[in-house]
Amino acid sequence: MDGRDGEDSKQSTADMTAFVQNLLQQMQSRFQTMSDSIITKIDEMGNRMDELEQSINELRAEMGVEGSPSPSVPPKVKEEPKSADSTQV
Repeated sequence: MDGRDGEDSKQSTADMTAFVQNLLQQMQSRFQTMSDSIITKIDEMGNRMDELEQSINELRAEMGVEGSPSPSVPPKVKEEPKSADSTQV
């Protein structure tokens, strides 16, 4: 084993280290870009939901049903009282 093999090994290790560091930096950059994009889309979705809620409230106000329950709450169905002469067989 001569000194040249040791130098080649050191150079190979340095090259591999530089390659891995570069790869990690690229991955971090791409991850940050994707993360920023996702956060932006979530913010946009929140804004659209706020606008939709405002539009729904405006429509309800126009219809004069301000005190009505939310559409997500089903209205209670009143059961008709059963008369004494109606029997089920």
